[in-house]
Amino acid sequence: MPLTRIALPAGLSADFRHQVSVILQQTLEETFAVPTGDCFQLFDEYRPGMRVLDPDYLSSARRSENCLIFQISAGRPRNAEQKKALYQTLCGRLNRELGISTSDVMILIQFNQAEDWSFSEGRALTEETA
Repeated sequence: MPLTRIALPAGLSADFRHQVSVILQQTLEETFAVPTGDCFQLFDEYRPGMRVLDPDYLSSARRSENCLIFQISAGRPRNAEQKKALYQTLCGRLNRELGISTSDVMILIQFNQAEDWSFSEGRALTEETA
């Protein structure tokens, strides 16, 4: 049940956003134990000057203005191996399939509890599964 916000520069095509979406979802399903069809993504586009990103911080190559930031909120915690597989697979696929530099991919994972989610009708997820 992850919800992912994807921060990217404004002006990228709908096809590019779709390709990023597909790559992200396939990677989540393959590495992060996300069920098929459990896809919730928000694209946040930023005009030049609306993101402040240190180009060199904890990166072996310079980060560009084309950096993509993935902020993943997930209910069930994953182990270190699953997180590492997600990081490596997502970066690798974005690089191979879209030509995005691995230095231009930042990923943040946050976990919360089932009662922090309501998918519809004002019911907590814990009520959905009871």
